[in-house]
Amino acid sequence: MLIHRYDAPDRFVAGTVGSPGERTFFLQAREGNRLTSVTLEKQQVSVLAERVEELLAQVEQERDVDVPEDPETDRSPLDQPIEEEFRVGTMTLAWDEASGTVTIEAFALTETEDDEASDCLVVGLLPAAALSFARRAESVVTAGRDQCPFCGGPIDANGHICPRANGFRRVIRD
Repeated sequence: MLIHRYDAPDRFVAGTVGSPGERTFFLQAREGNRLTSVTLEKQQVSVLAERVEELLAQVEQERDVDVPEDPETDRSPLDQPIEEEFRVGTMTLAWDEASGTVTIEAFALTETEDDEASDCLVVGLLPAAALSFARRAESVVTAGRDQCPFCGGPIDANGHICPRANGFRRVIRD
């Protein structure tokens, strides 16, 4: 297994390439000149951000770890060149008591559950960096297409056929 390990990355962010409705989601870690980019699904980014925030809240309460309330959030685009190392299948999230960091592991997608992942991205983040990552990831996920106020589905640039209108196009006015 090839492990891309970043114990103290200069940067770890979620980002996208493409227009809304056709975006590809990435996790990207950079340390010095070394850069690793992996692709994943929008839902995986959303769940990871949510779980990181939950973990930090739990650690802050149970272990008396100081987590800043409003860390500076990285708003810069993904670093270039963006070259996919692998597509993420499963992820794990843990608190490393010894180093005082959040550890995120993203394993390559496999054909079956019995197969072993060929690649893994392992990132260790201090609490402020982990919260900054989660906040950016949430904003990346919500920056996509608008949602239909009637059915909650995404509204494409070409329009939206709302299932709550029995297949007819609804006119949505501001």
